Amino acid sequence: MKNPIILWIIKLTAVVILVQTLYFKFTAAEESVYIFTTLGIEPFGRIGSGVVELIASILILIPRTTFFGAILALGTMTGAIFSHLFILGIEVKNDGGTLFILAIITFLCCLLLIYNQKDTLLKFKLI
Repeated sequence: MKNPIILWIIKLTAVVILVQTLYFKFTAAEESVYIFTTLGIEPFGRIGSGVVELIASILILIPRTTFFGAILALGTMTGAIFSHLFILGIEVKNDGGTLFILAIITFLCCLLLIYNQKDTLLKFKLI
């Protein structure tokens, strides 16, 4: 992707979705508690995934760390998608599948960011 505006739109789409769910996770909203109780990982899974999503969001916004934030968010969204498909169902608490759709959109944005930043891994040096 050569167009920086499109790249930033993809970044912001992923980040806005990730960040807007933090309120529900960190305030123990009924939907979040239900999801993580059903998965058997309440409250640590809810809070832990919120922390991971916050870190991923910050990393995505920093150009030098976009690749790593996208990898982190992709892993989290993979877990969310599999949870919906195999445990929770597409629709959770009559949301019309909104959470599932948001997870898919975030997953796709992160895939695009990883593809766009794939050379970052080759250039990455620990020292």
